[in-house]
Amino acid sequence: MGWSFLTSDAANRPLILGEFRRAIDERWRLSLPPELVELLPAGGDDFILAKECCGALSLWDVANWQTKLDAAVRVVQAKIEAGKLDGRIEEVQRLGRLLSTRHRTVQLAGRGRITIPESFREYLGVEPGGEVLLVGAAICVEIWRPDAWLAYLEQRLPDFGALLGTLSG
Repeated sequence: MGWSFLTSDAANRPLILGEFRRAIDERWRLSLPPELVELLPAGGDDFILAKECCGALSLWDVANWQTKLDAAVRVVQAKIEAGKLDGRIEEVQRLGRLLSTRHRTVQLAGRGRITIPESFREYLGVEPGGEVLLVGAAICVEIWRPDAWLAYLEQRLPDFGALLGTLSG
């Protein structure tokens, strides 16, 4: 069972695109530009902040994320109860650890601000006053440490044409 965030609801919204430079303030708050805020799903101020790769976080629609996560966890629980994961305790523990630390609910406050939770700050690797890049990643907003974003682009940008052709062809 794979994770799919491409739901019919997501298909009815425009892609979240754009790249914006912002600074994290002394209270670990980050203001999203209005161009990104208006592309986020309406209906609530709660979003999921997730650890992606070192130096990057992502901001997701809470309802969509939680629905997918709950479904995946139910499958794992059913497999545990049926004895299908006997002998795989280390993998189950690893999954539990990652589920415990990978994501957290955050609120989009006034002026499109979120506060970066303490356990996510070190992972992002940016100090207060430091700059980040906010990147529209089609179905979520990503928060990148600038050097990590540059490294990602250096690795992935040469494949842009082929990726666009594959997804649009």
